Parts: sequence; C-alpha cells; structure tokens
Amino acid sequence: MTDQIKALVDTIIQFRDDRDWHLSDDPEKLAKSIVIEAAELLENFQWGEVSYDQENVKEELADVLIYAIAMAHDLGLDIQTIIEEKLKKNELKYPSKK
Repeated sequence: MTDQIKALVDTIIQFRDDRDWHLSDDPEKLAKSIVIEAAELLENFQWGEVSYDQENVKEELADVLIYAIAMAHDLGLDIQTIIEEKLKKNELKYPSKK
C-alpha cells in the first residue's frame, strides 16, 4: 500500500473510530451502506446526465468510497492489492483491442 493510500485509510478509520461508529460497523452493514450511497449517487442521473448536481455527485461518490475503504480495512484487505488483482483479472477477461 502506498503511503498516500495508507494515510487516507488511516484518516477514514480515525474519523470513524473517534465517533465510535466502528462499534456498529460490520461487513453486512457496510455493504448495505455502500449500496444505499450508490443509489443516492445514481439518483443524480435519474433524469439524464444533463440535470446532475456536480457537488452532490462528489459527496455521494465520496460516501461510497469511504464505506468501501472502511469495509476493506475491517476485512483486512489491502485496497491497492485488491484493485491491482482485479484489474489483472479484467485484463485477461477483457483484453485491449489496441
């Protein structure tokens, strides 16, 4: 994990722990929260891309990422590693046509 990613994870976890939210977080609740926040993100595009609110999109996308990072942390998963592994699998499954 790069120093920047580790610092970001540490910041998110510290924010959560300072509020004792970790006491109620478990993988199921975090997964549900990711889906709920993703739905709120999608709501910005409900009536087409023309009408979305850039600030709200940023906030909802951040919520999705924060919950996903917290879930990865709680499951002992290294974000950089799991992303790189998934990209390698996708490269084999969907090779570039270039």
